[in-house]
Amino acid sequence: MTGDTDLSPARLRHARIAIAAVFCAHGAVTGSFATRIPWIQNHAQLGAGTLGLALAFPALGAALAMPLAGRINHRFGARTALRGLLVLWTLSLILPSLAPNLPVLCLALFVYGATAGMSDVAMNALGVETENRLGRSIMSSLHGMWSVGALLGSAAGTVAAHAGTDARLHHLVAALVLTAAALIAVQGVLDLRSAEGAEAPPHFALPPKSALLIGAIGFCAVFAEGASLDWSAVYLRDVLHTDAGLAAASTTAFALTMAVARLVGDRVVDRFGAVRTVRAGGVLATLGGLLVVGVRTPAGALTGFALIGLGIAVVVPLAFAAAGRSGPAPAQAIAGVATITYTSGLIAPSAIGAVADATSLVVSFGLVTVLAFALVVGASVLRPKPRAGRSGSRFAGQAGPAADLDEPADIRP
Repeated sequence: MTGDTDLSPARLRHARIAIAAVFCAHGAVTGSFATRIPWIQNHAQLGAGTLGLALAFPALGAALAMPLAGRINHRFGARTALRGLLVLWTLSLILPSLAPNLPVLCLALFVYGATAGMSDVAMNALGVETENRLGRSIMSSLHGMWSVGALLGSAAGTVAAHAGTDARLHHLVAALVLTAAALIAVQGVLDLRSAEGAEAPPHFALPPKSALLIGAIGFCAVFAEGASLDWSAVYLRDVLHTDAGLAAASTTAFALTMAVARLVGDRVVDRFGAVRTVRAGGVLATLGGLLVVGVRTPAGALTGFALIGLGIAVVVPLAFAAAGRSGPAPAQAIAGVATITYTSGLIAPSAIGAVADATSLVVSFGLVTVLAFALVVGASVLRPKPRAGRSGSRFAGQAGPAADLDEPADIRP
């Protein structure tokens, strides 16, 4: 990659802040949308079944569009590509609330998901490149900032919903504010471009083989995340017979530990390396799953779901980072991993429900526990490979989380 010639520490620190703001803006769109789904359901006059069908279209749009991101990055450069894709994503927030019926809503959500997926790939690819030049882990905290953005967006959406604000007005205002914020943030990211004469990736690129095993690790983590977020409260209510307030607390415990762990996870990764961090996280998540299915008390379940959140929190950021370093086409590899993880997030809630219908919710979370243990077994696929010849990168033969030995590095900001 070429482009920015100023790679001074001050410039890199500024670039890190800028890409973190991008992640925050991206998450705020998701939070803004999620809180107004009931309004959108009523406006389009949908039942629960038809709403579930419509809500599959964002994942479908993302899965089909993400492989295009590598070509767009190559054609326009990282900053310009991210600017355009991020603006499309923030403005797409307006579309779902305008839909008067199911077909239009499905189309709107397909566009919403497609722009979400492509901008997600672009910002993760640029996050990895920024991390390379900084010489220390930042991907975990970037995803933590996404969670902060989602929290801010959902908080604003909750206020709007309680005030009875029309979602069309709410989403128009939110989209304009977030578009302006995104444009300001993108100005500070690194301006990286493909090297002169570099071969362009195909218009629709399938993920490289190197991304498949990395994606499998991401799949396990996202499956556990989706299952815990959507089914933990149901588990406490139906299996442990708690009241609604305590059941809801399980979801809060899970989400809170995930967000906190992501915000502080970079220091752990820099100290112990990606492989050791994910193995330790897998152990914590497995222990959490065993508490959920084995102890069968509210306190045990709450502790278990918190441990699952803590254990899987940094896996997806590290999967994106590993994908970005797994071959000559970072955006293509990241798109492949993102497609696999999006698919996991799509099927996890329904898979848990199907297993529960056939057996029980206890067996369903036994499956989650098995997938958590798979993180311990498969963590080695996240071991970063050195990328020679990169000035300013921690991947030029250093030991540490960037090297094949996965030993701790003594790297200073």
